Amino acid sequence: MDTVVHVPLGDRAYDVIIGQGLLPRAGALIAPLLARPRVAIITDETVAALHLPALQAGLGAAGIASSALALPAGEATKGWPQFARAVDWLLAERIERRDMVVALGGGVIGDLAGFAAAVLRRGVRFVQVPTSLLAQVDSSVGGKTGINSTHGKNLIGAFHQPSLVLADIDTLTTLSERDLIAGYGEVAKYGLLGDADFFQWLEGNTASIRARDPAALLQAVRRSVAMKAEIVVRDETEQGDRMLLNLGHTFCHALESATGYSDRLLHGEGVAIGCALAFDLSARLGLCPQEDPSRVAAHLAAMGAKVRLADIAGDLPDADALLDLMAQDKKVQDGRLTFILARRIGQAFVTRDVPRDVVRAVLAEALEARQDRRNPV
Repeated sequence: MDTVVHVPLGDRAYDVIIGQGLLPRAGALIAPLLARPRVAIITDETVAALHLPALQAGLGAAGIASSALALPAGEATKGWPQFARAVDWLLAERIERRDMVVALGGGVIGDLAGFAAAVLRRGVRFVQVPTSLLAQVDSSVGGKTGINSTHGKNLIGAFHQPSLVLADIDTLTTLSERDLIAGYGEVAKYGLLGDADFFQWLEGNTASIRARDPAALLQAVRRSVAMKAEIVVRDETEQGDRMLLNLGHTFCHALESATGYSDRLLHGEGVAIGCALAFDLSARLGLCPQEDPSRVAAHLAAMGAKVRLADIAGDLPDADALLDLMAQDKKVQDGRLTFILARRIGQAFVTRDVPRDVVRAVLAEALEARQDRRNPV
């Protein structure tokens, strides 16, 4: 049984359909949106091998022709070279303004293909078909598109809402254990930022989610998407409330930069670590109960997630260097870092009144604990 979350944005409103077996039915679901029966699919090589045949068969069953471009898998793809390749390919395919681009893949492909659609002929429509847990609960919804710069993550992009999102739970069965758990960092984030009951539900359903029980995955994705949709409708272009969705991300983006956007640290892993650090910082500032950081860390660890800086392989820069990387975050205003902190689990808020020395102390302590763990007495 499909679940539909509607994102009511006026003439740019769209549905997020969550369910099983959506790829074989994609043609019937997408057909009503098309001016002519053809689409251009952007995916990556890994996802193409797993899911492109099913998607194209589903499109073909509804009489929809499709062509596909498979880019290299991984975060490194989300930059100028592959973005230019995608745009040039879409132009070569003679994609017109009334046509549809389909993004099939995780967050990297969704962000890049969405941005390509946003700038192609000054904007063509696109459909998100997210195949990772992270993309289903977060990046496919809300219209944020973009690529990375050498100066930082997601610094180049545009707000461009999709016309439809098809979140097929069945694709999650093909994820590696690491990718599933990494995506869970974004799921936990929603409970932490605004729904304590959802976080408690997650605590009680950890085993079912790790086992990829369809009912548990459906509920986790549905509630996450509903929360994101509610926030996006209130603040589409991130002027206020939408910043709450960046809980953990100020730390995360600095850590991703420090690890070279490599497989040393996946985005969702960075989010989980960032959420733990945000609660550590909140407690240090006396904003949230002292037991909350331990509860957050315990749940993420029970899910098998990375929780501390000690969980990141290889070397990391010192606290001052990490702070400098955080200063490149796109949410910086007037040189001041934006943090999403918490008064308790389920009650996050946005602030720029965080002393640099307190942030540095939290990072230094985490780095020291990392060193102690790597070099036990």
